[in-house]
Amino acid sequence: MTREMADVSARLRAEGLDPSSWSNGPGDRYGAHEHGYDKVIAVEAGSIAFGLPATAETIPLETGDRLELPAGTEHDARVGPHGVTCWEAHLPRGAIVSVARHPAGEW
Repeated sequence: MTREMADVSARLRAEGLDPSSWSNGPGDRYGAHEHGYDKVIAVEAGSIAFGLPATAETIPLETGDRLELPAGTEHDARVGPHGVTCWEAHLPRGAIVSVARHPAGEW
């Protein structure tokens, strides 16, 4: 585990979260879907863009950025040109009240 990965993991764990890491290659995509739990994603390296079909909004995330998605929020994703590594934690439905993007250094 790199120092940067440990830092993101430690920051999430300091909030009482139990994150796990995942990675995808350049250009990988996830079709529109939703979850029954709230989700926190922090980008360790690379980039990914989350689409919100209900509002036609795209939320780009780069290294150090964080996204909070309430349960039931339909979203899709497209990985950037250099791939992505993220930390993800799940919370009970209702812990997050709205979609929120937090730029690197602001969470």
